[in-house]
Amino acid sequence: MGEIEAEALPAIPLQQALARRMKAFAGAALDIVYPPACAGCGLLLGTGAGLCAHCWSRLALIERPYCEVLGTPFSHDLGPGILSADAIAHPPPFDRLRSVALYDDLARILVHSLKYRDRTDLAPMMAQWMLRAGDGTIEAADVIVPVPLHRLRLVWRKFNQAAELARALGALAGRPVLIDAVRRIKRTRRQIGLNPRAREENVRGAFAITPAGREALFGKRVVLIDDVYTTGATIAAVARTLKRAGVADITVLTFARALPGPI
Repeated sequence: MGEIEAEALPAIPLQQALARRMKAFAGAALDIVYPPACAGCGLLLGTGAGLCAHCWSRLALIERPYCEVLGTPFSHDLGPGILSADAIAHPPPFDRLRSVALYDDLARILVHSLKYRDRTDLAPMMAQWMLRAGDGTIEAADVIVPVPLHRLRLVWRKFNQAAELARALGALAGRPVLIDAVRRIKRTRRQIGLNPRAREENVRGAFAITPAGREALFGKRVVLIDDVYTTGATIAAVARTLKRAGVADITVLTFARALPGPI
């Protein structure tokens, strides 16, 4: 009986075993060179990217109750399905918006570390929180699409932070990620420092669907990924481009949301 059971166990191919050993060795070597530390304050941690207890308490998470469309948190519960005045007066070109935390203090540190300090190792951690904040929309989606960078800015920055988050989310949720379905065809000015009207003009006509993207996106439920939602001009421009391509439903999911606080 013992021999039969031993024969029934699947053998691990030599290449897979070697790959696992090499991955474990590389991870251990990386931990020696760059010891795991809190992404907020630098305090040494046990393993992997994360936050210490103090920094975790500083993260202003966006929790229910919030507007079902814009995800804007309410100061008190007004009942199910309640929309904010902004969502009623100015319906967005997407179906819903969800974010992990308010864009202040620690959330800004994490976003800037990923975006400007090449901390792509933070993407899986941030994606885990985004998956939770998505409230089931990622699991219900057909595809994940990141907000694209212009090719010249991509060369200068070396990577697209939205694409890094999208890849990590795709791996967590088992959903396909379409990196090149949408392209930024117009090199725009940086949105920082522009008023809302100038931001809207800046990104007008800046995005286009690729031929392959048009075929892959038609009739699909899409989760659109970015790091921060501020005035929403860039997200709105991409969402309108997706809707014109026949996308059926758009959930915008960002790590941070620029807001003064609950309404």
